[in-house]
Amino acid sequence: MLPATARRVIQLLSRLPGVGEKTAQRFALELIVDPEFALELGKQLEALPSQVGICEGCGNLAEVHAGSPPTCPVCADERRSRTLLCVVARVQDLMAIERSGAMRGRYFVLGRLLSPLDGIGPEAIRLSALEARIQQDQVREVILATPPTVDGEATALYLARELAARGIVVTRIASGVPHGGDLEFADQITLGRAIEGRRGVGS
Repeated sequence: MLPATARRVIQLLSRLPGVGEKTAQRFALELIVDPEFALELGKQLEALPSQVGICEGCGNLAEVHAGSPPTCPVCADERRSRTLLCVVARVQDLMAIERSGAMRGRYFVLGRLLSPLDGIGPEAIRLSALEARIQQDQVREVILATPPTVDGEATALYLARELAARGIVVTRIASGVPHGGDLEFADQITLGRAIEGRRGVGS
């Protein structure tokens, strides 16, 4: 019943996380009835790959400028402590912790969590890059802020073991974040208390 182009747009939209076919269809129909919005959205989406990159320091999103490596606002902020590093799984988790206002250090985004059942092993979580960041910034404490899921806990334990062997103080965000939940959906107060009440791994 829909033109081929509209059907293709629906297919593409439905590939986004949390967007089903019905939601994608509503989005597509809204774009069709509002062509100015559709054109502006299309222009911004076309510019996205060339203007937004990954921060070389931490893995956060950063604006791309010709002649200089992508650097996110957190890494560029000299007021932040270089010796305190918060390790998160995803950019969404970094953004959630930032909204809490409790983190005064910097971040490192793993990009993935250990998941043996899915074939994701230690080589996939950027451990060498994390170690390089720790050495470069002379980090004294690493806060492990992976989500309280099976994969998140396994990743935290693995990183704690590897980093503690190198003499790094390693802490884990405190309880308060629901087990099995994503940091992205936790409220600001809960995340703030979790950061402030962090504890040593294994204690």
